[in-house]
Amino acid sequence: MTVRRIGLVVHGGRAEAALAAEAVRSWCGTRDVQCTDIDVWHDGGRHSAREEVEAAGDPDLVVTLGGDGTFLRGARLAAENDALVLGVDLGRVGFLTEVPAPAVHDALDAVAEGRCTVESRMLLTMRASRRLEVPAGIEELMRYGRGPLLPPPRVRTDCEAGGDWGVALNVTALNDVVLEKLARDRQVSVGVYLAGRLLASYSADALLIATPTGSTAYSFAAGGPVVSPRAEALVFTPVAPHMAFNRSVVAAPDEPVALRVLERSGQAAVSIDGQLRGVLDPGDWIGVYAAPRRLRAVRLGPMDFYGRLRDRMNLTDAPAAVADGTPAPLWPVTTAPPGDLAHLALPRGPGGSPDCG
Repeated sequence: MTVRRIGLVVHGGRAEAALAAEAVRSWCGTRDVQCTDIDVWHDGGRHSAREEVEAAGDPDLVVTLGGDGTFLRGARLAAENDALVLGVDLGRVGFLTEVPAPAVHDALDAVAEGRCTVESRMLLTMRASRRLEVPAGIEELMRYGRGPLLPPPRVRTDCEAGGDWGVALNVTALNDVVLEKLARDRQVSVGVYLAGRLLASYSADALLIATPTGSTAYSFAAGGPVVSPRAEALVFTPVAPHMAFNRSVVAAPDEPVALRVLERSGQAAVSIDGQLRGVLDPGDWIGVYAAPRRLRAVRLGPMDFYGRLRDRMNLTDAPAAVADGTPAPLWPVTTAPPGDLAHLALPRGPGGSPDCG
């Protein structure tokens, strides 16, 4: 593919991220590629994703330098502009980033020369009974990350509004949308609707809807299932519910999940990919559903998601399973699949990278 403009999203608190950023700028200088830092706090305020990418000249590739949190910020910007996103890995337990920092030049060469794949990831968006607002004075209490809170989401004027369907919010979530309690001593009471039908009313610390990509984040910590990022689904997971049914529910991609704050509940905070974006009162609701747009993530080779799961989660084999001294092989398949299995997605051996698409 042709790379004309690169937007850099850099983790400002890590020296190695600054060094990696210089490597990207050096590569751009030799290739006559425009390179601009985005998602920064030049004037102490925070701009919308649209304003940020426009200020960067509408990059066709967003490069993130940090961990999964930095990648999430870059993904929000890339999705706004339908740009590719490439994650340089400077984190510790991440699943999203792709390239080790020393290989950033080779990775950019591979993208520019078409020696990569483009992986499509599901995103979430949402509607609400009203515009989200953050009450005055709550910022210090609910501070997320190092900078000021993101502004409440804008309303999408290109969508119908009103009636049972509320207002359409300009929201992009790669990991999850979370409704959580504000008061430590009071849970939220929420009616949970799947595909327009009441599943149950929950009293819980939080309720979250995750994408398959986000299944290994907060949802996993709350006991939710691990879902392949290639799958299409919405994962609903309650956090510390006061009820016997405490399991996750995996819904189809065209089945929305709605959360209605009940009359006797306390206020509830709405977080999008870990950022507080608004507070709901009793009677308010949000509806979360698969976004029509997709994230286009650069991959330099087949993604070994389950190998990464084993490594990042430090999975070990049960002693009883290997008591005979013959552990299961890491790679049981070493030959090409037969014709009737050629459609299956299996890790590929070394050599021969597919083209970008």
